[in-house]
Amino acid sequence: MLTIDQLLTRGVEQILPSREGLEKLMAKKKIRLYLGIDPTATKLHLGHTVMLRKLQQFANLGHEAILLFGTGTVLVGDPSQRATGRKLITQKEIDQNIKTWKDQVKPIIDFNKVKIKYNGDWLLKMNLKDIIEIASKVSAVQLFKREMFQRRLKLDDTVYYHETMYPLLQGYDSVVMDVDLEIGGTDQTFNMLIGRELQQKINHHEKYVLAGKMISGTDGQPMSKTSGNCIWLTDTAEDMFGKLMAVHDELMPDYYEFFTDKNMPSGDPLSVKKLLALEIIQQYHGLKKAQTAQTHFEQTFQKKAPEYKQTVKAQANLMLTVAALVGSNSEAKRLIQQKAVDLNNQAVTDFNQPIKIGDKVKIGKKTFVKII
Repeated sequence: MLTIDQLLTRGVEQILPSREGLEKLMAKKKIRLYLGIDPTATKLHLGHTVMLRKLQQFANLGHEAILLFGTGTVLVGDPSQRATGRKLITQKEIDQNIKTWKDQVKPIIDFNKVKIKYNGDWLLKMNLKDIIEIASKVSAVQLFKREMFQRRLKLDDTVYYHETMYPLLQGYDSVVMDVDLEIGGTDQTFNMLIGRELQQKINHHEKYVLAGKMISGTDGQPMSKTSGNCIWLTDTAEDMFGKLMAVHDELMPDYYEFFTDKNMPSGDPLSVKKLLALEIIQQYHGLKKAQTAQTHFEQTFQKKAPEYKQTVKAQANLMLTVAALVGSNSEAKRLIQQKAVDLNNQAVTDFNQPIKIGDKVKIGKKTFVKII
């Protein structure tokens, strides 16, 4: 079991208004906290588990932990980190999305210790008077000054009025459940602080905010379903293993910190990454399947060297060489930018990378070419 210090530092970006205050409160009593997730998709990914694991850690220490499914807030759609407004969702889609969530998180959430609640149970029952009462507690200027809204306005994009309501509705969850702490990713800090403000003004009760660090996906960009760089909780053990082995080496310390209770060991990157994959996958599929996935990976991708049957004459640089194979400069640029091109077993993103006779170029998973 983690210590209090590990609980409040591992995977944590910041605690507001102060870590010291939260520690003092936890020393006095068992606190009530929650993590909210909106059902915008049918699948959850590894990024969701950073705060799910944190929620369970609080529960393991005896605190009252709530996993809140945002069946009400999802109707508005969280604008956080969005370059455009979200498409409105139907009740049928909500029900379908949430259907298997509990099964997906069972490997890391003990529902004997963590309660599930749905904010649609209170948000959908609110009347106009209720909404006006909540809205009167927060400045409109404060809402419109959000960085993402300002960025969209500068791009001459629309900010819809219902999007400005989202922080109020999420904030009201803290009031209804009368929580001491809300946890979430750093992208939720603004919304969580609105909840703190409402909790203070309505329930006259302090609420702390714990913002967890954001995690990058397999391509080094923030993990999200729209980026296509996710490791899904529904992935098979073999798929998980393969994706984890594709994660950039520099992300391994974060992955150990966020997804395991262990520190990253020393050793060569390949061995350290295999240990990481085993540690993560056994949480969702068990040790036996994790080991089978490792064996599959080694037999399929390591021991079987690729055959460079195709040949191509050396061009002036990497982009022109790839273009000769794929048919256009634009397609070659796209593939190189997306790190889909390896030169001598290393991903290369420099279009002007020199090419010499004997070099080996791999494009995607199936094209292996030797330079002549």
